[in-house]
Amino acid sequence: MIRNIIEIDEEKCVGCGACAAACHEGAIGLVDGKAKLLRDDYCDGLGNCLPVCPTDAISIVHRDTDAFDEKLMSENLQRQNPHEKKEIPPLPCGCPGNHEKRLQHTPAEKMSSCSKPVESELMQWPVQIKLASVDAAFFASANLLVAADCTAYAYADFHKRFISGKITLIGCPKLDEGDYTEKLTEIMRRNSILSVTVVKMQVPCCAKIESAVLTAVRNSGKTIPVEVVTISVDGEIV
Repeated sequence: MIRNIIEIDEEKCVGCGACAAACHEGAIGLVDGKAKLLRDDYCDGLGNCLPVCPTDAISIVHRDTDAFDEKLMSENLQRQNPHEKKEIPPLPCGCPGNHEKRLQHTPAEKMSSCSKPVESELMQWPVQIKLASVDAAFFASANLLVAADCTAYAYADFHKRFISGKITLIGCPKLDEGDYTEKLTEIMRRNSILSVTVVKMQVPCCAKIESAVLTAVRNSGKTIPVEVVTISVDGEIV
């Protein structure tokens, strides 16, 4: 079947093992000091290993390969580590911008030099769809915001109107490679998502982000309410 799967550039790989530790499916291992995709049917193609690679040696490709076999993958993990939970080791040269964290803002941080307080409503990091782990703790019982990149620039009060109280994921369906559907499906399937708000621009390419969310909700097998908001290029809610 044709599907997304990871590809590892051996020339770029430094053998640090961060990708193998980050792979929840045990699809990656170190062979002769280099990261290798051990079996295609263990790889779900969602790319949790991408953001931890310090040399950008891993990419997602679309090719003919075996289907992801969750049962076989789970049995293999159980054989390898019957009592051990894998943890991602700290990266000696990884990008700190990829590290997950919850954000809290104190009153002092919210105040500007003016009398009117300025607040950031962002609740977590990272925010890019491609960087967020499908098993991130902040997805538990979350109201999810899935927004096209440009919306925050077009709509002036974006934080208060859309980000407040939500876990935020952003992306550009025109410039990002691949489709968000599979990853969003896994986020919804593995976590207790309470609701999803989609914010997109009033441009044709943004229809893909709405379609990805609606398909992901359907594929997750769950009933999750979805609200879709469209922003015009002059910053108005359509």
